[in-house]
Amino acid sequence: MSDPHFNRIALIGIGLIGSSLAHVIRQRKLADEIIVSTRSAHTLRRAEELGLGDRYYLDAGEAVAGADLVIICVPVGASEAVAKWIAPALTPGAILTDVGSTKGSVIRQIAPHVPEGVHFIAGHPIAGTEESGPDAGFADLFDDRWCILTPTPDSDQEALARLSAFWQACGSMVDTMDPEHHDLVLAIVSHLPHIIAYNIVGTADDLETVTKSEVIKYSASGFRDFTRLAASDPTMWRDVCLHNKDAILEMLARFSEDLSALQRAVRWGDGEALFNLFTRTRSIRRSIVEAGQDTDIPNFGRNAPTQKPDTPAS
Repeated sequence: MSDPHFNRIALIGIGLIGSSLAHVIRQRKLADEIIVSTRSAHTLRRAEELGLGDRYYLDAGEAVAGADLVIICVPVGASEAVAKWIAPALTPGAILTDVGSTKGSVIRQIAPHVPEGVHFIAGHPIAGTEESGPDAGFADLFDDRWCILTPTPDSDQEALARLSAFWQACGSMVDTMDPEHHDLVLAIVSHLPHIIAYNIVGTADDLETVTKSEVIKYSASGFRDFTRLAASDPTMWRDVCLHNKDAILEMLARFSEDLSALQRAVRWGDGEALFNLFTRTRSIRRSIVEAGQDTDIPNFGRNAPTQKPDTPAS
């Protein structure tokens, strides 16, 4: 198995994913040195207060110098700007990766700027919570979660093996996938649910016949769980929609067709159609539990309030 340890890891961006990586890298001794960079002086100071790195830079170019693993942890819309910024300072032989929720767009943004001898392999850890910022991270965020790597045909196999070993050491199960296929899969399992959640919460907020106090008071009836998705980082989800729009639009069209069929079943009192749909979807939930991606304990598989929540992936 490839060595998951690196001499110097540079984290560009220190939100939920970046800070969680800092914690797990430190805890599991996956690097001799952790470099943290973010464009916000306030966020960088907070990262230093939390002890997330060994050195801290506002200049991402300075941060990546000498790093043998560079992980871009910024909203996908900022990928090209970061790639242009760090490209002249990247060390030959280094591995460059990212954690964005869309892959086709990220590859198109970053790949043209990667210098000769630097191994770029896009990635996506499917893990997250509705929290954001450097305070949100925790070391076991990636435990038993999938990380999808999307190498291109010319990707260096040794670099791919080493990056896979790194993510496995972080606790993830690793799979590889074609970038376009990744974007289609994530459009249905992650992007569409978030869009629907944002829309439902927005609809509830607009209702004139139901007061906000009632929405909050009775939220345990299901609305509560939509709000957890809809509380996710708005910048990240804006960029996801803009950078995976083709796959999202395809999934939205399919959803709209299915929603129209459901609407007809409700209107015409088609109990059999409703029962069949609810039975089929219930089996999907059981499959997710059996796959170890959630638990069947009460309260929708949520942990106790004193623990970090087992919340949605990006």
